[in-house]
Amino acid sequence: MYRRIRDLREDKDLVQTDMAKALNCSQRVYSDYERGALDIPTEILIKLADFHNTTTDYLLGRTDVSEPLPKTKR
Repeated sequence: MYRRIRDLREDKDLVQTDMAKALNCSQRVYSDYERGALDIPTEILIKLADFHNTTTDYLLGRTDVSEPLPKTKR
């Protein structure tokens, strides 16, 4: 999972400070997320998936499909 969030960030040419701002946390905390030194809270995991337009399953390594599922109407 940690490699995927780093790769997604780098694919967008963003630095850790950019992601920290988007997630409303410090660069140090975001760095700890990427290194796996700190567990990513569910709320942050969802924000990461939304930011990168992917699914939490992709971030967690449960699938290799990075595209999100289409949203269904209720």
